[in-house]
Amino acid sequence: MIDLVVLGAAAGGGFPQWNSNAGGCRRARSGDPLAPARTQASIAVSGDGEHWFVVNASPDLRQQIGQTPVLHPRTGLRSTPIAGVILTGAEVDTITGLLTLRERQLFDIFGTRQVLDQLDANPIFEALNREVVGRREIAPDHSLLLTTRDGKPVGLEITPFTVPGKVPLYTEKGENPAAIVENGETVGLEITDGRARVLFIPGCAAMTERLRARIVGADLVLFDGTLWRDDEMILAGLGEKTGKRMGHMSVSDADGTVAAFRDLDVGRRVLIHINNSNPILLADSPERAEVEAAGWDVSFDGMRITL
Repeated sequence: MIDLVVLGAAAGGGFPQWNSNAGGCRRARSGDPLAPARTQASIAVSGDGEHWFVVNASPDLRQQIGQTPVLHPRTGLRSTPIAGVILTGAEVDTITGLLTLRERQLFDIFGTRQVLDQLDANPIFEALNREVVGRREIAPDHSLLLTTRDGKPVGLEITPFTVPGKVPLYTEKGENPAAIVENGETVGLEITDGRARVLFIPGCAAMTERLRARIVGADLVLFDGTLWRDDEMILAGLGEKTGKRMGHMSVSDADGTVAAFRDLDVGRRVLIHINNSNPILLADSPERAEVEAAGWDVSFDGMRITL
């Protein structure tokens, strides 16, 4: 069994973003049921219904735990069903929430060498005492059987894999900071119980043949839905960067997500990491109708999928 809960469906800043007065954010802030608020992208998975692994520690993690009963303490004065946190990158949006978990609770942090190096380089993350919170390296294309801290298997195996992306914004330097890399800075995560196969890819700059081959046959894919179109932020007057410059495919462009998946054999496809400017967040938008007609679901906080 793979039990999966979407803790947060939005991109960085959430929906509504704290300083955004754009139309969609105004609707969300007013409580419009057709524009429900969403926190920043993260999921939790379990193979036994008892031990849960959070994938990406968003800045909203405390709120997400509070609104997700399966992650609440169950025994004693202090406890948690969270056995680990798996990181697919070292962006602010994926690691800041770790500081929420600093109360000397046993769990492990999993990340590639590049991700762990970023944590090591910032002393604030020493707030998670290494004698209590382990840091475990995971390597692209190497599978790992998830276990409890005492070595008990929990029924899930993970395999990280590289996807085209960018270095974290705060580490950009050199002559071409916009360069797309596929070196472990950004990874997707394959999760399996030996029967079903789930892929979590919240950030992806381009579809490659290697990535297509991995996606084919998956039972569930949660994929980067950041922007509807590549120049969305520029047209809306919200920024100067394209989606590609930020390391994200667009949903609707000719080389975007819907087109890239059109002929791929996938059981269920779900968009996640959705920017507050993306009209698919609005249930009554024509863009939402278009992606749903193309066979996509738009994720929301609390969405639960069991395979």
